[in-house]
Amino acid sequence: MTRTVVHFVDTDTFGGSEQSLLHLLEGLDRARWRPVLLHHPATGLARLLEGAAAAGVTVREVPRVRDGNVVCRLPGLVHALAADRPAVFHAHLNWPLACKFGLVAARIRRVPAVIGTVQLFVAALVNRSVRFQQRIVSAGVHRYVAVSEEVARRMATCFGLSPGKLRVIYNGIDPGPFGGPPDVRLRAALTGDPHRPLVLTLARLAPQKGLDTLVAAAQLLPEAVFAVAGDGPERGALEAQAATLGLADRMRFLGHRQDVPALLDSCDVLVLPSLFEGLPLAVLEAMAAGKPVVASRIGGTDEAVLDGVTGLLVPPSDARALARAVREVLSDPPLARRLGAAGRARVQAEFSARRMVSAVEATYDEVLAARERR
Repeated sequence: MTRTVVHFVDTDTFGGSEQSLLHLLEGLDRARWRPVLLHHPATGLARLLEGAAAAGVTVREVPRVRDGNVVCRLPGLVHALAADRPAVFHAHLNWPLACKFGLVAARIRRVPAVIGTVQLFVAALVNRSVRFQQRIVSAGVHRYVAVSEEVARRMATCFGLSPGKLRVIYNGIDPGPFGGPPDVRLRAALTGDPHRPLVLTLARLAPQKGLDTLVAAAQLLPEAVFAVAGDGPERGALEAQAATLGLADRMRFLGHRQDVPALLDSCDVLVLPSLFEGLPLAVLEAMAAGKPVVASRIGGTDEAVLDGVTGLLVPPSDARALARAVREVLSDPPLARRLGAAGRARVQAEFSARRMVSAVEATYDEVLAARERR
């Protein structure tokens, strides 16, 4: 029997959370599940919508519901759910109160299984109002899926969720596109000299990613070229910081790129100096490419990057420690190869998209079976 799963996002941009959702949509067993994607109007979601359509997913646009228009617009969202008669409603949350009106609509429609995947927990945003709203919303959610033990711990601590309501399912990727030979022309275009070290960062240019620390560390590593792939609100400030520090000739801000596997295959090390994370896909992709990772020692990231095994972890916001770790990897090729090889093996064993999809499908089955027994 094929059952319908309605996936819901309320974001405006394509980032790691949306990429993880795309992997899930592509991997669901079509003999058992018919995926539908509901989204709000947003030009920034083009990559998600195009990828979902290419995977044969039904894509539907629904009106955006906000606190100020909930009375007039929530019924439209409920009606959209009724049209598909889903067995499962799966919301994808980039913070705990994301998709709250979608989850409320699913409760009104009495969808048999209501799932919420929490990609990120931002402690600074949690206050009394958030806790109150979360208590109301979570009453209609059968399972929360946390993408890391860190996110699960924070959800349980801050919102009092019981262990039975939480599942940890790590984000996964397809390792296939990664781990090819370096693109010599691409590397030369970025460095000016294919023998010069190339340090790569893949990130949305937002305060969360701690990229001001990366720029400060780059000043301490004059032997290397730094390439940052991604875009976001901090780009102007970061470019100005790099120019002030005299880094304009060896710090490249590349914007959005479609050739991430080639960039990873051509770099020497991936650096991610985030201040907080759920479980960043960038480090998984770097590990799949067999590249060593230097990253902040923070929850979520440290569940993927094992210090001294698949990469090196340093305190967040510490430019000197970051620079020392990057130099250690660049100056010791055997160490870099060992870290990279261990990272690739770890991704294939623990963080594959296939493993993630299988665990999500098992969660659907678990909730539906429990509902049917009742």
